[in-house]
Amino acid sequence: SLALAEKNGCKSIAFPLISAGIYGYPREEAIQVAEDSIRDFLHTHELEVYLLLREKASGLANRELMKRVRAYVDSLLPSVEPDHVILQTLRSKYSGGMKKDLTPAAAEASSAAAPMANAAALPAAASLEDLIGNLDESFSQTLLRLIDAQGRTDADVYKRANLDRKLFSKIRTGKGYMPSKRTALALAISLELNLPETEDLLSRAGFALSHSQKFDVIVEYFIINRIYDILLINEALFQYDQPLLGA
Repeated sequence: SLALAEKNGCKSIAFPLISAGIYGYPREEAIQVAEDSIRDFLHTHELEVYLLLREKASGLANRELMKRVRAYVDSLLPSVEPDHVILQTLRSKYSGGMKKDLTPAAAEASSAAAPMANAAALPAAASLEDLIGNLDESFSQTLLRLIDAQGRTDADVYKRANLDRKLFSKIRTGKGYMPSKRTALALAISLELNLPETEDLLSRAGFALSHSQKFDVIVEYFIINRIYDILLINEALFQYDQPLLGA
């Protein structure tokens, strides 16, 4: 089917989990076969391929891995605290070591004054022209340097990142091109960057990982455990109704 789609000039093709419904083929095995076949084909061909699942349970090709992902997410994203607990936490965080007997009004006034006092102690800032003239390496420059350092080809990188060739071309040719966060993370996964390297690459595009976002926590789990299979990562994101990595 993939070969025929390419032969007939199709830009994309979509598959259900073939035979895994009323014909009873094991769903976990079906998705693994489908992923392997699609991955092998896309290694040497250009085509947009979708795998359609009628329900989330259909996508559990690796249940044990998904259990570990869920445990990690739950450990970093506990249930929301009541409003009065959040308020007390914020007051404690920004009180700057104030005495406990301060009234809320006094605490807020002291907290507001703290940034002004800190700012006065800072050295004079460089001029705007100096700052602009000494910008850090851009996202595109950093990405291309990493690709060259690893001796990778462009095709290998954007295919492992689940990205379209045209999109990658924009990144390569446009020095000031700013990718989306999903695209930047997909490229970090493709290059098998560790967590500090991933955070550095993200910062070049103006992003950061946050433990307040399920999407970020899920991707972080895979990076920390050096699991760089983007299909597995997207499977986990799918389970949590999160946007997928790549195109």
